[in-house]
Amino acid sequence: MLETSVRLLELLSLLQLKRDWTSSELAARLGVSTRTVRADIGKLRSIGYPVDARPGVAGGYRLAAGTAMPPLLLDDDEAVAVAVGLGAVATQRLGVEETSLTALAKLEQVLPARLRRRVEAVREATSVVPGTRPPLDLSVLGAVAAAVRGRERLRFGYTKPGGSEEARHTEPQRLVTWGALWYLLAWDLDRDDWRVFRVDRMVPHPPTGARFRPRAIPEDSAVEYVVKRVSKAAWTYRARVLVHAPAAEVTAKIPIPLDIEAVDESTCHVELGSDDPNRLALWLIQLDLDVEVLDGAELATAFTRLATRLHRAAGGASGPGPSRLPDGVRGRAPSRSARPAS
Repeated sequence: MLETSVRLLELLSLLQLKRDWTSSELAARLGVSTRTVRADIGKLRSIGYPVDARPGVAGGYRLAAGTAMPPLLLDDDEAVAVAVGLGAVATQRLGVEETSLTALAKLEQVLPARLRRRVEAVREATSVVPGTRPPLDLSVLGAVAAAVRGRERLRFGYTKPGGSEEARHTEPQRLVTWGALWYLLAWDLDRDDWRVFRVDRMVPHPPTGARFRPRAIPEDSAVEYVVKRVSKAAWTYRARVLVHAPAAEVTAKIPIPLDIEAVDESTCHVELGSDDPNRLALWLIQLDLDVEVLDGAELATAFTRLATRLHRAAGGASGPGPSRLPDGVRGRAPSRSARPAS
């Protein structure tokens, strides 16, 4: 009896791991016969877990939403509270956004309609204080997360930055959160290439049911690839600086992946950019490290303006402006021929 109970829990875990399993796949994972798998599926159904079966070569078993909440050791109020709580955590920068979203997708997969309506009612009745980050549409986010987890092709409408709309057909690979925004890294089937989509601009279509095999990400990680595609493509100003600190220390101080190249044990090169060179200069000062502008006329000029303002703020408005950059900043005066790094 104990072995059967353990096997049922393992079977339930597998059904929650992805959308579809064939009986032979389940039998191989559990180390039993397909006949035993069918018997175990029947036991799960008898205690309230809605498991759909599809006949044929491409058929299999799938854990579906039911008319009653399966026995997850949660009552209705607790299930709603968990769903709302997971959704709230998914919008915070706590380092567990993706894990919370995956757990939320699993829970909503089996929530009956009446409980889904209660969860949506809580979300719709919740307001956000002006000035804070906008709320996420968790129904969209959950649909995308379910497609990523289930390795299921995803169709959706997408609003481009200029306001035009178009239909996209993708193989969703990974969700990446950056600040208040979520991005989807996916293989675009129509363009036969990788694309990065903002989730808040997506309107998912009904599930396609078409499965796919994951492709190799072109970078070491999805985060690295998304950051390069999103940030570098949007940079108006680019610069290359020498930071007088070890590469490991600089990496620890910078919250986003950037191109950091060690020069020696005490210095490194950093390539970065921004829409506003003044903000970039302020951001570099806040690192509290000595820096030297190697390439990027706009950034060097921004440091000079910042030095003048700091000089005035320190009570030196009546005297001449500073003849050097702020403490901690070294650099060559920008020449007329200088231009941003490409």
